[in-house]
Amino acid sequence: MNPVHPKKLLLTKWTAVKPVARQKHFLVSKVILPDPPEEKIEWVEIEAVYSKKVRTIHWRELQDEAVWRQGWV
Repeated sequence: MNPVHPKKLLLTKWTAVKPVARQKHFLVSKVILPDPPEEKIEWVEIEAVYSKKVRTIHWRELQDEAVWRQGWV
């Protein structure tokens, strides 16, 4: 998988390998900036495309190809 930088994740598309709450396609809707700003980014919000439900996950989870695929597959 291509390396992913957390600052470039906003509005990227992801497909769950196993559906999450019967949802398969997600969009990174928000990159949560840390407080203080010198800290590293750790969390992102992903939004299910169809139900619009939002979940907060650690951004590194998106690098696990057993769980997430980049793009809408």
